[in-house]
Amino acid sequence: MMCEKRYLQFTSNSPAQTLEIARALGAALRPGDVVGLTGDLGAGKTLFCKGVGEALGISPDRIVSPTFTIVTEHEGPVPLTHIDVYRLSGAREADEIGMRELLSGDGVCLVEWAEKIEELLPKDCIQVKFTLSGDDRREIAIYAPDLPRFDDFRARSRRFHPGG
Repeated sequence: MMCEKRYLQFTSNSPAQTLEIARALGAALRPGDVVGLTGDLGAGKTLFCKGVGEALGISPDRIVSPTFTIVTEHEGPVPLTHIDVYRLSGAREADEIGMRELLSGDGVCLVEWAEKIEELLPKDCIQVKFTLSGDDRREIAIYAPDLPRFDDFRARSRRFHPGG
């Protein structure tokens, strides 16, 4: 059964606010969830992953950009697979290295540069898009399932909605 997605727009004025939004989303995630992150280089994708990981009980110091390793798996109360497909040529190469299996794992999966493998992502993938709008300012658009477990996320992050 497919569920509808809800669009949420946030404004972050600092790395600390980006982490706060990420922790709020991380608290709503469950094993099997896939989060696709898109945005320019330096937009805050890895920082966001640190916040999600922290909410899942993983030290943010352990979460670094996996650009050169492509995949980093973190053990924790909820396992976290952190994938960065920046260096891959596209979905075909990702498929050849077993990306489908990684995306259907038992934990939460975060995918940086998700647009490069869009056709491999599950239909219910949570999408996070970063847009730079100033030195530390980011517009963060999130498409998340319209499920009760995301109500707390929406409530906890309401102050980051444009207009509060």
